[in-house]
Amino acid sequence: MTLGPVMVDLQGKALTESERRRLLRPEVGGVLLFTRNYESPEQIRALVSEIHALRDPHLLVAVDHEGGRVQRFRDGFTRLPPVAELGLVHDRDPREAETLAELSGWLMAIELRAVGVDLSFAPVLDIGRDLCPVIGDRAFHRNPEVIARLAGAYQRGMKRAGMAAVGKHFPGHGGVYEDSHVALPHDTRSLADLQLEDLVPFERLIHQGLPGMMIAHVRYSAIDDRLAGFSPFWLRDCLRGELGFQGAIFSDDLSMVAAEAAGEVPDRAHAALKAGCDMVLVCNAPDDADAAVDRLRGHADPAAQLRLTRLHGRQPAPDWEALHRDPAWIEARDRVRGYDQEPLLDMDM
Repeated sequence: MTLGPVMVDLQGKALTESERRRLLRPEVGGVLLFTRNYESPEQIRALVSEIHALRDPHLLVAVDHEGGRVQRFRDGFTRLPPVAELGLVHDRDPREAETLAELSGWLMAIELRAVGVDLSFAPVLDIGRDLCPVIGDRAFHRNPEVIARLAGAYQRGMKRAGMAAVGKHFPGHGGVYEDSHVALPHDTRSLADLQLEDLVPFERLIHQGLPGMMIAHVRYSAIDDRLAGFSPFWLRDCLRGELGFQGAIFSDDLSMVAAEAAGEVPDRAHAALKAGCDMVLVCNAPDDADAAVDRLRGHADPAAQLRLTRLHGRQPAPDWEALHRDPAWIEARDRVRGYDQEPLLDMDM
């Protein structure tokens, strides 16, 4: 069975029969986990193993685990600082910041791999302009070249742990105030302005072999009336064509308010795939997920399936208990804890 183009979520800490049936649909290709799905490392490892055992090749299991406000698994996992802290370190000591960024990417990824998770939707490549609250300290820095250096190091750490990086939110969510979870953001800048700043980190990481990309639910009205995730210009002409991106393209969650501009959820899913996405996310709305799956019955894209299969976790997943005895893990944990200055707040979206 191949990987389908829809990523769905789960409602609790164990699979229900209806969820198991949904995950066996060939149009489904992945599962996105949230805080509500997590109780302990042992529980999440068992849940991921059960998901993986359903299909061959196994479904992609993903999570948003950036650190700071967006860290789904807490108790038992290392508390990860927001990446803006790495930007502050960079202002004092650029070389140390890159070292810590690589350690942070490795630590985040190796702990997730130890419970079987295939990928985290990270790193954030948006510019930290102190304009968009939903981005905020999720951005590494204000300077796009600094973002590229730190995110590139973070990606290297993830790769060393056997996890593919997924940059987000192309072509940049840092130039708007609105939160696309609850409103439709409009960015009125020209393409030339975006090329000068916002596109720079994406271009730099693409040239470093970035395996995955998530698209912003933002309308760049001076360029295209369609949201970026439904725009052939942004996905095919710019991302694939001009920037030469060869990895997998993910929509952001089609249940978010901003995506309503593209119609009902099944129509959104179809439009996003037609525009150039390889996989669409439909979360927090099981009925909509089923409707999207029905709408996409029979969908086939061999090239997309190949790109998605490459995102499976690489290397044998380390044993959780053995990992915590590993001197490399202990050193990384201690060094990452050392630059943390912010309290951890919840942001389960």
